[in-house]
Amino acid sequence: MGAPTEPEIDCPIDLFGPTERRIASITEAINRASNAAQKAPLAEDLQREVATLLACTAHDTDNPNCRLCREFSQLRDKTAALILRAARLAR
Repeated sequence: MGAPTEPEIDCPIDLFGPTERRIASITEAINRASNAAQKAPLAEDLQREVATLLACTAHDTDNPNCRLCREFSQLRDKTAALILRAARLAR
């Protein structure tokens, strides 16, 4: 796998890029974790980062970049919630 590329979403307030890099790092850590108990705290970190994007007050429904950011963030939030649910079931 090659080196990560910069995000393609052009955020009007430059919130997406730095947050996306933290999300990518957390996602890599989740993928390396071997069980749900190890993934759970990382999923909580993921939810916190995603919440930053979902709470963006500059969100513009007419801007395709904003719509993509919101859609990706919603999917990531659902993914984190599933990981946390799996961790609770595994206890």
